[in-house]
Amino acid sequence: MQRLSNSVTNMIAVVTAAAWLLAVAAGLAEQAQLALGFIPVRLSGAAVPWPAVPALLTPLTATLVHAGLIHLGFNLLILVWCGTAVERVLGKTAVIVLYLVGAYAAALAQWALDPMGTMPMVGASGAISAVMGAFALSFGRAKAFTSNLRVNRWINVVWLLVAWVVLQMMMGWLAGGQGYLLATPAHVGGFAAGLLLQRPLLLWRYRGA
Repeated sequence: MQRLSNSVTNMIAVVTAAAWLLAVAAGLAEQAQLALGFIPVRLSGAAVPWPAVPALLTPLTATLVHAGLIHLGFNLLILVWCGTAVERVLGKTAVIVLYLVGAYAAALAQWALDPMGTMPMVGASGAISAVMGAFALSFGRAKAFTSNLRVNRWINVVWLLVAWVVLQMMMGWLAGGQGYLLATPAHVGGFAAGLLLQRPLLLWRYRGA
């Protein structure tokens, strides 16, 4: 069994939790959302009248900011559950790559649908969605629709993506009815990145086998 101190997934979870706790303890939770959150209009070139990290870094810094304890707790639960499993299959470096690329893929997807949006996007769910995409492929089994393994794999990828999009749309609709804003495009972008990266990362890890 992998030790806690040796797990990249658990290290990411600890850093994320610590960042949120520090912001709350310092009474700077709202300021952190504005300074570290991903604001689409900033990526479009607009400036903001408050201190903030460079716009190109905000897809990463946004993963350290959460809207509340439930938001943080749910994200970390999914991260640890899926991330530790993916780490065993693909390795530590793969988890880092998935997390970083997923964060940017999520931000770009959100920006593509609303490039002039002014609401800060916060939370690690986009990056975690990439880990979930890799998890779905790593532990799922493609059905034999054809005699070609490669075709079957791509059918499975498309099916997983479509199912994820439908799920996110339903969750977004339900959340909107309760007055919550869900970054649906970001979740889809992150998940798609995880699906596309899983195979290359698997082949890279076992390239010498």
